[in-house]
Amino acid sequence: MGISLIRFSIAADPPPRLDKALARDVPESASLSRTRLARLLEAGAVTVNGVVCDNPKAKVGEGDVVAITVEESDDSHIAAEDIPLEVVFEDDDLIVVNKPAGMVVHPAPGTPSGTLVNALLAHCGDSLSGVGGVKRPGIVHRIDKDTSGLLVVAKTDAAHQGLAAQFEAHTVERYYNAVVYGVPDANDPRLRGIKGASFEPGNILKLTTQLARHKTDRQKQAVLFTGGRHAVTRARVVERFGTPAVAALVECWLETGRTHQIRVHMAHAGHGLIGDPVYGGKRKPAVKALAPEALEAVQTFPRQALHAAVLGFIHPVTGKEMRFEAALPQDMVYLLDALRAPVQ
Repeated sequence: MGISLIRFSIAADPPPRLDKALARDVPESASLSRTRLARLLEAGAVTVNGVVCDNPKAKVGEGDVVAITVEESDDSHIAAEDIPLEVVFEDDDLIVVNKPAGMVVHPAPGTPSGTLVNALLAHCGDSLSGVGGVKRPGIVHRIDKDTSGLLVVAKTDAAHQGLAAQFEAHTVERYYNAVVYGVPDANDPRLRGIKGASFEPGNILKLTTQLARHKTDRQKQAVLFTGGRHAVTRARVVERFGTPAVAALVECWLETGRTHQIRVHMAHAGHGLIGDPVYGGKRKPAVKALAPEALEAVQTFPRQALHAAVLGFIHPVTGKEMRFEAALPQDMVYLLDALRAPVQ
């Protein structure tokens, strides 16, 4: 394993603590996050004027010379696999991909290979400078295996920390397209009686609950109103299908980003996603409301009809506003075309 030495001087008016001074003055080219700097301090890898200092609260002065010994990132234990990727954007700091439905984001005991991370290790190669001391992609958010759409992944420690901070602050723009049973409408008295459901101007459905792992089915999330984690989803109807309308294309956007959030929230509202095997997306619409091909398309759709269509954030290194859009995948295009078929 190689070792590099980063040397720099403390600038004027340093913060009162060493850890804060390091975070302020360490060269950007070093790509060392606050978390990584804290670990290096603890490990005794930092010297001030030639003396090892592992106390994050130590005082430093202008002109003090700091040296940080950094071991090169270890190779990841995850295997690189040459899997085709649709890359929407890439630079030295991050990569944005349009993930296909059916691909898991990160290896797990049930899916040790064939994941997005396996593919990124092969695609990015030596351009991964290391996240947390390991040459691996920095996963800051995920979308479900059978959800398609946009994901941003960090290639450096600094980008990972910067993106993670934006997700934690809920400032990342995320819009999803979903095809649901029924039509969410402010005039529906049933919806107005559902706890956590309200409407904002423009017929925008707002769902505000807590979410936590289901008590008996550990693969599911459950809606709660005490405990769990705060979750807010908004949805507006883009298009209605059927006579009378029995399904809708909705645009959903997240104020928070919890596991299965859109799927469990829309099911809680009585508008589960078509094709969702976990949250009851296998209902049978009224036979006479849709054309035969539409009924068949709805009942045989093989996954939750959900697509991460828009992703916007501030580039964590350059500060530039970034915004990306991904068109609907072909299976959802076919579903919508079938739903538009006139009822005979």
